Amino acid sequence: MKSYSHHYIDGVWVEPSKPDRREIVNPNTEAVFASVANGGTAEDVHRAVVAARRAFGAFSRTSVAERVAMIDRIIVSYKDRMEELADVLAQEVGVPKSAAAQVTGPIEHMKVARDLLDSYRFEQRLGDTIIRREPVGVCALISPWNWPVQTPVIKFVYALAAGCTSIMKGSDASPLSSILLTEIIDKADLPPGVFNLVLGRGSVVGEALSRHPDVDLVSFTGSTSAGIKVGEAAASTIKRVTLELGGKSANIVLKDADLEAAARWNIERCFFNTGQSCHAPSRMLIHEDQMEIAIPHLVDQCTRFRLGDACDPNTTMGPVINQTQYENIRRYIQSGIDEGAKLVCGGLGRPEGLDQGFFIQPTVFSDVTATMTIAKEEIFGPVLAVIPYRTEEEALEIANDSIYGLGGYVFSADRNRGREFANALRAGRICVNGAPTNPSTPMGGYKQSGIGRSMGSFGLEEYLEIKSVYGLDEEAAGLPELIP
Repeated sequence: MKSYSHHYIDGVWVEPSKPDRREIVNPNTEAVFASVANGGTAEDVHRAVVAARRAFGAFSRTSVAERVAMIDRIIVSYKDRMEELADVLAQEVGVPKSAAAQVTGPIEHMKVARDLLDSYRFEQRLGDTIIRREPVGVCALISPWNWPVQTPVIKFVYALAAGCTSIMKGSDASPLSSILLTEIIDKADLPPGVFNLVLGRGSVVGEALSRHPDVDLVSFTGSTSAGIKVGEAAASTIKRVTLELGGKSANIVLKDADLEAAARWNIERCFFNTGQSCHAPSRMLIHEDQMEIAIPHLVDQCTRFRLGDACDPNTTMGPVINQTQYENIRRYIQSGIDEGAKLVCGGLGRPEGLDQGFFIQPTVFSDVTATMTIAKEEIFGPVLAVIPYRTEEEALEIANDSIYGLGGYVFSADRNRGREFANALRAGRICVNGAPTNPSTPMGGYKQSGIGRSMGSFGLEEYLEIKSVYGLDEEAAGLPELIP
């Protein structure tokens, strides 16, 4: 059994101030396979913040070329460890090795951030005034377990690109991913203190980072309830906060759409990563006259998943991450049954042939009303609520009647109608007819799905402060014009 017992602070691996350990359970087998330090304290956080603050002065003045070279070194180091990353994701989180995007995606995000630096204007002019964008400072990066490599990579690479220093706290449910990612960054030979890792629980480490007076920005991805706590803690020192929180995304299938294509795509997208995705289209709205046509396609697509050990390259759906998540999803399935939804496939029982591991059957409910629990709350598992609608106006009202606004989806044969619905949905990222997303474009939510944006130039600017400099007319004349 592998054992990990150190934080990474100021460029070296250090002992935690409080000796404490926690066992890591493989969700495929329910067996312990590793242990990690679980004693992250406010003292450890302070050590990391001091290191990051000390490094910030020099690092904030590095050139674009220097930061581009750093990102390139991280990419090289990352590529050398991709097979190990796939193994850790499979054993720690239950991500199938066939889900290559979890491992390959971070490379694309790093390349986008690197290439952006070549064209981004940190100085522009507005009339005779210089408008500067400068790094915000020391950043606390708090990441979730469902995308335990890609999400922290996106946070860190844009902080680095901006000239900020960072302290990362990965999820205590997926610490091995954070440790391996830190080893990758360490190999890239960054200046000490530019990147730091503190392991531990959110209630201790996350709280301390959010409250620390020398942290200038907190970037948090996780549940809405946890995001509220981060925001409250950060408010005590008036620091900047970016939040990517929960979602209950709706997929509106208009009557003219290709029903089979929409149904099969919805299952694949909703149940990717075993449904543990905040952008999952977990509400599917179908016209009441077309329900009987669409349901068989949904059920058939569910049968095409191969459930099993995530280390098996033939597996296409692994387990959910842990016992707590497993029981929580089962409670939601039971609530759907109790509240009168029609269970058309899946359910409470274990998948056939899987007697151990936290496996959930791909589950679809039809005849769901908008007031049912499974239609309102984020389940974070392979459960789809299919809701009938009578008119397009009703469909739009149902889709927008949510505390969340992270993602949205529309299927229509008419591009203009698809665009009209996309414009009317109150969410931060909308896909029409299953279009893929783009790592150069901003991602973030409306309403209780978050504050701020990540990725691309919008994501970079979350890590930058804006300064106006007057009285330097000649210098300003040589800069590109800023269009206000």
